[in-house]
Amino acid sequence: MMEKKSFIPVEQLCELYHIEFSFIHNLKDYGLIEMEVIDRSEFIRTDHLSRIEKMIRLHQDLGVNFEGIDIIDQLLERLEEMQSEITQIKNKLRFYE
Repeated sequence: MMEKKSFIPVEQLCELYHIEFSFIHNLKDYGLIEMEVIDRSEFIRTDHLSRIEKMIRLHQDLGVNFEGIDIIDQLLERLEEMQSEITQIKNKLRFYE
């Protein structure tokens, strides 16, 4: 189990970003985030905050529903994988130059 300091309480996250508790639970229900229960309180890993911030902006600023957030999240993840692959290929090509 990870140390407690690498988590943020869901309550605090909701206050910080001015979002409803139900929004975080909907993200969880759609499989977009994971929550940990520690001492009967729900927490989110702090290294997931930037991803959650993107989802909040998509929903609040652009009005994207949870299905849309799921699709966009998958596309962004795939884009990051492809960018990593391109970097690896470029590094291999430099080796042969």
